[in-house]
Amino acid sequence: MNYHFITVEGNIGAGKTTLTHLLAKHFNARLILEEFADNPFLPKFYQNPKQYAFPLELFFMAERYKQLKEMVHTTDLFQNITISDYLFTKCLLFAKVNLSEEEFKLYQKLFDIIHQHLAFPDILIYLHAPVATLQKNIKKRKREYEQNIPDEYLLSIQETYTGYIKQHNIKTIFIDADNADFLGNKQHLQVVIDALEKKQTEQQSFYTLP
Repeated sequence: MNYHFITVEGNIGAGKTTLTHLLAKHFNARLILEEFADNPFLPKFYQNPKQYAFPLELFFMAERYKQLKEMVHTTDLFQNITISDYLFTKCLLFAKVNLSEEEFKLYQKLFDIIHQHLAFPDILIYLHAPVATLQKNIKKRKREYEQNIPDEYLLSIQETYTGYIKQHNIKTIFIDADNADFLGNKQHLQVVIDALEKKQTEQQSFYTLP
């Protein structure tokens, strides 16, 4: 495979972490997972977004930077592929949705200073699912603080992601994840593996799961 740094992205509840685990196992890759549970502001944010959005996004950016910076400075002779379940630019995309205009300007200045020190993935796998599917998945995983996320919020996150990818013409594999069951359906996982192992001539490719 031609890719050494692969990132899986998508909206809340799209199945990023599950797919990342399975791909890392298949390719014997180094795994980088977002440590969202360590963010003390996350439950508070869902209760009071305006008050806690800025510390929430700062904490996430610091943690993601720390993880990805360590990746740049460490090498593993037995694992030459790294797979992450987040794109560092995710910081900016969520901040754009969650922060006020003045807060976002300050946040973006901090982001611009630090993101240039990090490696950018060779390819992005983006899981796209309708809001109804996302809500079903969110309910299924039973994280208490997520249970009342409005449809409008998920839609705004979705639009921000797709707008960014199209605008920057990032090398991307789009997966229609409406009926995705990567854990229970081997064919679904194989579609993604085949897409990664295929020589990608086009900048953006689209796949539907069987």
